[in-house]
Amino acid sequence: MSAPPKPKRCPHCGKPADALFRPFCSKHCKDFDLGRWLNEDYKVPVVEEDKGDDEDDGRE
Repeated sequence: MSAPPKPKRCPHCGKPADALFRPFCSKHCKDFDLGRWLNEDYKVPVVEEDKGDDEDDGRE
């Protein structure tokens, strides 16, 4: 038999997650995380490709 799955934890404070605010435990933790995104504390890494001068981009 396999062990029962561990209860999910809030990524902000570590308390058990609430289905209403999943994956967070409360509206406070959910709003706190949103605020961090809006303040750009979290960033998704982006790799930009450098276009050379000799490549045609279709513009004249």
